[in-house]
Amino acid sequence: MNALESLGRHLPLFAEARGDVQVSFEFFPPKTEKMEQTLWESIKTLEPLQPRFVSVTYGAGGSTRERTHATVERILKETSLTPAAHLTCVGATREEVDEVARSYWDAGVRHIVALRGDPTEPGSKYQPHPGGYRDAVELVRGLKEVAPFDISVAAYPECHPDSSTRQFDLENLKRKVDAGADRAITQFFFSADCFFRFRDDAAAAGIDVEIVPGILPVSNVATTRRFAASCGAAIPKWLDDLFEGLDDLPAARQLIAATVAAELCGQLYAGGERTFHFYTLNRAELSYAICHLLGARAKS
Repeated sequence: MNALESLGRHLPLFAEARGDVQVSFEFFPPKTEKMEQTLWESIKTLEPLQPRFVSVTYGAGGSTRERTHATVERILKETSLTPAAHLTCVGATREEVDEVARSYWDAGVRHIVALRGDPTEPGSKYQPHPGGYRDAVELVRGLKEVAPFDISVAAYPECHPDSSTRQFDLENLKRKVDAGADRAITQFFFSADCFFRFRDDAAAAGIDVEIVPGILPVSNVATTRRFAASCGAAIPKWLDDLFEGLDDLPAARQLIAATVAAELCGQLYAGGERTFHFYTLNRAELSYAICHLLGARAKS
């Protein structure tokens, strides 16, 4: 058998993608008018893919509370999308968090992404607010008492920086599910095997909700490294090597970023995954391209 015949036995990674996927996208509230324009261009580009929801982040210490709320309300009013508002425990009493949740419910928001949240000062140790929810477990339980929200929580295929062991992470995720969480969305990762091990371990721990892989298309390794430090994700050396020497070549970085993220999604698809959550960083191009490879098509 020659080399070409041997290659013919292996289908291309996306040859069997049938469009039987469900996708969701994460955005962050814009700080400037120009950023707002970029965000809304991205939202309008991705809207025809009919994601099952789009989430809007919440800054450390609730620093973007008003901008998050304004972005979520505009999505509700001006698009056909289903928004999911992030909500954290940081820097607020239980009453204040509950009031924010009630205002979301009154505005028509039915989906909350409930997170413990990061400390207000980067690098400092997390401290619960004296009168606030202590962690995501308590937050989920409290939100379910406010209203029958659909609640997503975070999961960590690699060990969270504040966790002593992976087993502790799994036990904490189980507590969030037992408190009422409806699904878990993972932090980003760069190994399909890492996700599959976590998925199996979660099932063995009795975690029976949907676990959605979170995908971060990387076009800037330095930025990704900052994100990774806060959530315990490992950046493999091969990823650093791929982007070496491309600081002044943004188009090449985009192509490589799309290739890396697409291959990861293809491996997850081949392993049976049909749901994907994309951390867009308010840019549509990479996420749209990967969804297209997975068979997702714009619908009029």
